[in-house]
Amino acid sequence: QVRLVESGGGLVQAGGSLRLSCAASGSIFTITTMGWYRQAPGKQRELVAAMPSGGTSTYADSVKGRFTISRDNAKNEVYLQMNSLKPEDTAVYYCNARVIVNIPPRRSGDYWGQGTQVTVSS
Repeated sequence: QVRLVESGGGLVQAGGSLRLSCAASGSIFTITTMGWYRQAPGKQRELVAAMPSGGTSTYADSVKGRFTISRDNAKNEVYLQMNSLKPEDTAVYYCNARVIVNIPPRRSGDYWGQGTQVTVSS
């Protein structure tokens, strides 16, 4: 199986910064795309940022210029540097990975972490 574990969430004042980390492990052949989603109470889950293995990163309009996604392929890890945080950034942040598993037949699937809480106070 494939497991994703997030870390780095917490409580921060508006204007502050946090760095989220996500590590993938298990029967991985390759990871094509890694990204971050978030879900606030009573709202739908939304894409925050995504980084394909060999392409251009994508960001939600609401976080452009403030958040930066990065990736360490050797460690199967993805990070989200969040600067200039706003109260509306408060949500549970989930790591997502599109994985080709190393179990016959090699198939592609989406995997999710348990989530990490980010709370921004005003």
